[in-house]
Amino acid sequence: MRIVRPRQDAPTFRYCGRVFSNAEIDLIRAITDDPRHDTREAIARAVCTTLNWRQPDGTLKVLSCRVALQRMEAHGVIWLPLPVREKRPPRTPTFTPRSDPLPPITGSLTDLHRLRLGLVQPGAESGLWNELVARYHYLGFRPMAGAQLRYLAYDGDRPLAAMGFGAAAWRLAPRDRFIGWIAPEREAHLALVVGQHRFMLLPWVQVPNLASHLLARALRRLRQDFQQRYSFQPVLVETFVDRARFAGTCYAAANWQCVGQTQGRGKRGDNPLSVKAVWVYPLVPNFRTVLTGGRLTAPRRSAP
Repeated sequence: MRIVRPRQDAPTFRYCGRVFSNAEIDLIRAITDDPRHDTREAIARAVCTTLNWRQPDGTLKVLSCRVALQRMEAHGVIWLPLPVREKRPPRTPTFTPRSDPLPPITGSLTDLHRLRLGLVQPGAESGLWNELVARYHYLGFRPMAGAQLRYLAYDGDRPLAAMGFGAAAWRLAPRDRFIGWIAPEREAHLALVVGQHRFMLLPWVQVPNLASHLLARALRRLRQDFQQRYSFQPVLVETFVDRARFAGTCYAAANWQCVGQTQGRGKRGDNPLSVKAVWVYPLVPNFRTVLTGGRLTAPRRSAP
């Protein structure tokens, strides 16, 4: 991750989408030196409280703060106590009979008489979503950070599809050009953009137009669902489509816009990745006005 180091005219550091002044770095150093905060978790909570670093719903951004603190330590900006316990890799969901393949589901949308799209709640259904994604999505399962929503589509009690929304990419050139963002506006309003991290029809589901239909249903309720769970309403959704695997037909059919593609590089530019198309969907007509703090009001033409 690129760090913006202090200069004579602008003494700031940038980590995890937040700019820290020299004065704030001094406060963080004082917290790390305080024996009352003897673990990384305690330090992160104290830093969030002191700097009022919070989610849109008012909860402390402890996870983002812990990542920022670790990166500060790696750059020699602060010192942290040793981790209390060794970091363990995320647990891979165990496959159970509830995610076993079902007989093929074919026909048309009108044949799915009990079609429903439900917001996943904590508990057994959350485990089922994790298991299905780990078992059948080509990218597998990985926990999403920050504010997130997951959905499962069913026909009666037969699962059909899974999708998940979470934090947007910090910097994404095609999206940023589409919005017309400058860096301070992105830093201030990025939380109002969400990313669709997972979407799949299960392998035994072969129903034409179902994917675009489910996308449309999810987007109609997305703002209200985020409001109810996290007390904010996003105004734009983004996603990536691997061009080596998919054409993005369902996104086009659901009126998403393809605004460009990634450059096929990792975060540091030395890790080759597949090129992915960048698709976006505005959830409100005045999304540019909101995301630029009122600077842009007129519509902009999307990238070819």
